[in-house]
Amino acid sequence: MTVQADTAALHATDEAVVTVWSDIGCPWATLALATLHSAAAERGQELLVDHRAFPLELFNSESTPKPIIDAETVAIGALVPTLGWRLWPGSDWRYPVTTMPALEAVQAAKAPAVGGLPASDQLDTALRHAFYGQGRCISVTSEILAVAAACPLVDEAALAEALALGTARAAIHRDFAVARGPRVQGSPHLFTASGTDVHNPGADFVWTGDPYDGGFPHFRSYTDDWADEILDQLVKAP
Repeated sequence: MTVQADTAALHATDEAVVTVWSDIGCPWATLALATLHSAAAERGQELLVDHRAFPLELFNSESTPKPIIDAETVAIGALVPTLGWRLWPGSDWRYPVTTMPALEAVQAAKAPAVGGLPASDQLDTALRHAFYGQGRCISVTSEILAVAAACPLVDEAALAEALALGTARAAIHRDFAVARGPRVQGSPHLFTASGTDVHNPGADFVWTGDPYDGGFPHFRSYTDDWADEILDQLVKAP
């Protein structure tokens, strides 16, 4: 069975919402989201994020290699130390082999019974912090629910039921079908109904060598001005 892409669902129609295509296991996406949230907090501006899945393991037919994530984590963590990231502190056998359950949980949290968009975004942020900042295995349902329990906007019991029933699993594959098209260029890609269309904003970098063979991301420049530009658009939205 082939899941058909609905290109009309590229972004939310609400002009007050930022749609972000990403994988939780993508450090670049986690940097972009942290930058956007930080800018909104500094301005005292409400931020609504509609998370869409860009499941890297489905694109690549393998889990994202730990050495690549390690290299990106070092480069980004050194550039923005306030993120509070660290290299994986535990045994390799505890390392998350998949982010699909975490991506599914974020989609499931969109349901009104679980909490809606604000809850989904709060859970996404918490799962990223659990992985990059705390070294927790977010592949495991019990760990995902433990993270959710600390999110005030998330109804943990309703989320547990949704995960048990798999109600959001199909959403991941629908997103994957759209993300395979030409409009979504990678993780992260941000869209708004008012015209934002930007892939991996602010980051200009090159790999020093093959990322599968010891290369590192080298920043040529990085700016966070893009976040204020997006937030300005949201303020002007009717």
